[in-house]
Amino acid sequence: MAGKRAQANKPHKSRFASKSSLNLHRTSSVAAGGCRVGKKSSVAKEAKAARIQRSKAKRDQNRAALLKERRDAACSSSANAVAPRVTVLFGLSADVNLNSLEKDIWSVLSTNGSQASYPTIASSEYKQRMTFLKAPHGDLLSCVEMAKVADLMCFVASATYVSDGSSLYIDSFGDQCLSVFRSLGLPSSVVLIRDLPSESRKRNQARTACISSLASEFPEECKFFPADTNEELRKFMWLLKEQTLKIPHWRTYRPYLMVDKIDLAADGYNAGKCTLLLTGYLRVQSLSINQPVHIAGAGDFQLSKIEIFNDLCPSNERKPHDLMDADSRQGLEIIKSLIPGMLKQELPLCENGPDPLSGEQTRSMEAEMAEAAQKHKKCKRLKRKIVPPGTSEYQAAWYLDESDSANDSGVDDSMVLDEDASPFYKSSADTGLVDGQASFNLRDDDGETEADSMMMEGEYLTREQLQEDIQRIKEAHAEDEKYPDEVETPLDRRATERFKNYKALSRNGDWKAVEPLPDDYPEFPDSDNYRRIRKHVLAKAPDQENGDDVAAANSYIRLHVMDVPVSIATKLCLNAKRMPLIASGLLHHESKMSVLHFSIKKHDSYSDPIKSKEQLIFHVGFRQFLARPIFSSDNIRSDKHKMERFIHPGRFSIASIYAPASFPPLPLVVFKEIGGSESPVVAAAGSLKSIDRERIVLKRIILTGYPQRVSKLKCTVRYMFHNPEDVRHFQKQEVELWTKCGRRGRIKEPVGTHGTMKCILNGVLQQKDTVCMSLFKRVYPKWPEQLFPLQNA
Repeated sequence: MAGKRAQANKPHKSRFASKSSLNLHRTSSVAAGGCRVGKKSSVAKEAKAARIQRSKAKRDQNRAALLKERRDAACSSSANAVAPRVTVLFGLSADVNLNSLEKDIWSVLSTNGSQASYPTIASSEYKQRMTFLKAPHGDLLSCVEMAKVADLMCFVASATYVSDGSSLYIDSFGDQCLSVFRSLGLPSSVVLIRDLPSESRKRNQARTACISSLASEFPEECKFFPADTNEELRKFMWLLKEQTLKIPHWRTYRPYLMVDKIDLAADGYNAGKCTLLLTGYLRVQSLSINQPVHIAGAGDFQLSKIEIFNDLCPSNERKPHDLMDADSRQGLEIIKSLIPGMLKQELPLCENGPDPLSGEQTRSMEAEMAEAAQKHKKCKRLKRKIVPPGTSEYQAAWYLDESDSANDSGVDDSMVLDEDASPFYKSSADTGLVDGQASFNLRDDDGETEADSMMMEGEYLTREQLQEDIQRIKEAHAEDEKYPDEVETPLDRRATERFKNYKALSRNGDWKAVEPLPDDYPEFPDSDNYRRIRKHVLAKAPDQENGDDVAAANSYIRLHVMDVPVSIATKLCLNAKRMPLIASGLLHHESKMSVLHFSIKKHDSYSDPIKSKEQLIFHVGFRQFLARPIFSSDNIRSDKHKMERFIHPGRFSIASIYAPASFPPLPLVVFKEIGGSESPVVAAAGSLKSIDRERIVLKRIILTGYPQRVSKLKCTVRYMFHNPEDVRHFQKQEVELWTKCGRRGRIKEPVGTHGTMKCILNGVLQQKDTVCMSLFKRVYPKWPEQLFPLQNA
């Protein structure tokens, strides 16, 4: 009935639509010729199949590597037989008897039940070759050196009860060593529980109490085993056979040798030097005859020869090799000898002298500095800005021209040096001023007042009276002493002479690149991009595994280290009797001096202060050297870092030192020698962060003055300087002033003859406030008196 004008509603839309109906507008299922178009293959399905295939290939590869490792460990006649596992027995307390435990383990592993004089034993029953080391309780350095080469750490706890009913499972020395081991990186670890009661019920209770007490001190994968009887030790050895040992990541980059035997050979050409013969198993990586080696505590040396022997302690022969006396060790058969190439051998050069033709920046002469300052002043005169009439030179610096606006368009608060160096600005709501009053404007600079033109009160005071007056004012402001960088200007010396090496930061926080650098500032090649160098060096290391001048990993070798001073070699022979001697191969560039930066934290067991530029002993991986670091804060959002006079406990600092270059990751343990003690104590721990000689570390000082008279936005400040020439000098430098209550300002002019000055601020100054001036100086680490600990032997 409605006819043509009937209402036509929109077709109904379903709330939930299928994927095919949603994609109808994109593609048609019928082609132009009327044929139905087939669906294309799914890209997602192909990607999923590829991921499954890659994961399967990776699993197969890991399984093959694990089987190869177990076969090599069981069969020492293989060309790539795994070196014996280094197992360190560490007693958590002084009550633990490691000698009895070692004797029980040898009775389980040895065929005849007796202990050999040689620490390595091969067991055909368990298909294991192990080297046992006993950590001496109380000798921290020996324990640290053993932990560096340990493949398995066996922590031994005693469950013996004391008189009061409690059990001391771990003492203070054990707790200290545990924290140091964590800093170095713990390898695979187990805990052996000794001295359990014989009664079954008491035995289970003691075992449970020991595990609950020590579980928080070790990683979650660490397992606890009772180890009183031979049956329990046999069970432990069978479980250990199936376990894959893991070592810290930093030990996988460099080859190292734990010395089994050390000998000396006289050098007939160089008086006072000898050739050091180091024998042992080469571990982890292959070693080239052309690369230098580092002997822990002695330094970097070159190799004159490498002798490769047959395996010392095979496990698959019928002849028992449990007893390895001195006579059998002399009958080693030399399989191969490696001689270095004269053109391929890398020289262990420590320092690179500056090249005068390379344009490298070194210490600038006074004439060059004066010429640079004159050119800067001339360019400053030529550069003009459009500013309002009557604007001073200082105020004109705050106006941006086209180049400044282009450079400052992306500037944020990342240019702030430190929170203490840049006190916060107070808003106009806090100060009670409007925006126009809180800015620098000459209209607020009224004329001279009667109080300003009067003679200052301190014009005719003697030096003693001035010192008493300054001390009285400082005591009155002692409650606000939150700035440890405050220094006093001497009365008998000009401030321009006393602080001639200090300067203020520019308005945008930039630090000028033209500055005097130390003459001995080391040079590291391509130091601007050390990450690229590290990547290239680590990628190049596996290429030398199959060379003719390379000793393969896990082989038994003897290193001929040449040009070793006799005094250092004698000291090494004495130290090898109480701790393992480690010789590690160095990567390319690692023998050259550079500037290293470590993230460091004070150890909890050390309470004495650690001062900047104090001589410390740095253990960086396998290497040891002396250094005199400077400490600084780590500002992530800034390229300038504030120097710290001491390490603050409870937080990390950056320690910058002159030392041989090393590529991270590497752990750090810092020792400090204390007068009267035989061995150094642990002071701090951390890790290597970067190699960068361009890192700017600034030392800050704060000069303080106290307001004498205040008139609107102007004030008269005294006791910051004691000479009007100093006031004029810093007025020309356009140094910015700030107060502890958040005001900003500048120096207008000196008043009188005793260093009093008139200042203009951006707000009304309170009488109890303090006017401050921040000055900065770039600092560098101190060169150590000797580089390695054994050089004074």
